[in-house]
Amino acid sequence: MPVRLSGLTSGLDTDAIVQALVSAYSTKKDKYVKEQTKVDWKRDAWKSLNSKIYSLYTSVSNLKYSSAYTLKKTTVSDTTKATVSASTDAINGTQSLEVKKLSQTAYLTGAKVDSSVKGSTKLSELGVTGDTNLTVTTGKGADAKETTISLNADSTVQEFVNQIKGAGLSANFDESNNRIFISALQGGKDSDFSITAADDSGTSLLNNLGISNGNKIEGQNALIKLNGVEFEGSSNTFSINGLSITAQAITAEDSPITITTNTDSQGLYDKIKDFLTEYNSVINEMTSLYNAPSAGSYEPLTDEEKDAMSDTEVEKWEKKIKDSLLRNDSSLNSITSIMKNSMQKSYTIDGKSYSLSSFGIHTLGIMGAAENEQNAFHIDGDEDDDKTAGNTDKLMKAITDDPDTVIDFMKQLTSNLYTNIDKKMKSTTMNSAYKVYNDKQLDKEYNNYSKLISEWEDRLAEKEDYYYKKFSNMEQALAKLQSSSSSFTNMFGSR
Repeated sequence: MPVRLSGLTSGLDTDAIVQALVSAYSTKKDKYVKEQTKVDWKRDAWKSLNSKIYSLYTSVSNLKYSSAYTLKKTTVSDTTKATVSASTDAINGTQSLEVKKLSQTAYLTGAKVDSSVKGSTKLSELGVTGDTNLTVTTGKGADAKETTISLNADSTVQEFVNQIKGAGLSANFDESNNRIFISALQGGKDSDFSITAADDSGTSLLNNLGISNGNKIEGQNALIKLNGVEFEGSSNTFSINGLSITAQAITAEDSPITITTNTDSQGLYDKIKDFLTEYNSVINEMTSLYNAPSAGSYEPLTDEEKDAMSDTEVEKWEKKIKDSLLRNDSSLNSITSIMKNSMQKSYTIDGKSYSLSSFGIHTLGIMGAAENEQNAFHIDGDEDDDKTAGNTDKLMKAITDDPDTVIDFMKQLTSNLYTNIDKKMKSTTMNSAYKVYNDKQLDKEYNNYSKLISEWEDRLAEKEDYYYKKFSNMEQALAKLQSSSSSFTNMFGSR
């Protein structure tokens, strides 16, 4: 901004006069700045609301499928013997289970060696006089794998342990207990292992390291009987017909435990309740924004206007405007209507028509609901809802008596809701994909205001320069006049 020195001769407040003369231009520019600010705030308001609608849209996309509702609950008569969980494919009913064997990982606890033996001890001190080979066999049968370990007199105990690890086993030399521990990497009989020597030097080494005379536990498979049929595996966990069974302990002979699987009625109820809770949160906010009171004559503040107010006053002033930005908004009305119509629609199942009210789910209407909550749904008998807690719980009864009908209805309702929101979110010339409002139009408006503001800033600057130049010329003329007058006075004063 140029530094101007004016009014020195005339004594006039030139800056104030110029600002008064260009005030029409300044007011016009400020008007466009305020309009642009409101557009920017409106974009922010829509971005926030759109993210919540999109979140609901994403949740609903999962509720279109049976897998979202077919919840199973499984109980076991003795959880010390086995634990069981059920997938959606599990069959309802009671089944018998016997645990015959538990999976065992092959494990060798070496005999105790002399306390002088350390990880750094050379094998020459343990009977190795030259090169020697050991064979490590992991697995059994056709899948068995043999690995040759090559050692010499200068190799150390730790190097021996490292080569055992390299052959596909877990190994450690515990110096505090003077023992070598070796185990398979996983359970089961097919993961068993053995270590053999190719010569006397190797045999002496295995003896001196406590391996030949250590305590070996053979690898063993788990074995269970489900409904009289045997299942064997390397792990204690079995996946059978929708059940995940983890054996914990062997059951007594001829004393099977029972597994009972049923539809998880409470889980299905909670799934529907969670969906309605999310829907209500979004629809209530949309209703509140659409019905917001008018901001009246409130406009965004200029920097000068903010300087004359406290921070609290500015915040309250701006909140008044921001809260009203989506009042009577046509895009908001459109998406609200789409969601309401989808939720109020009836769907046919086996020739019979059902709506949410068929399951005791309904809105309270304008007269019965809190302000801006007339579009929210309530479940009769919901203990968390003080409006409907005392009513008969029709939803839970329907889930208990005929869960398939409830699931089929929810699939149709959420599918229709998803489809209709999805159509609204399609990209057009006015809005981008996954936007329910005209974001492209708002961006265009914002950019147009930027151009207008720039144009009026240029006009304002031109007018200011024009008037300052006029006043500068006047100041120069007055200065010359004063100089001439002073010279004339001095000339007469000297006679």
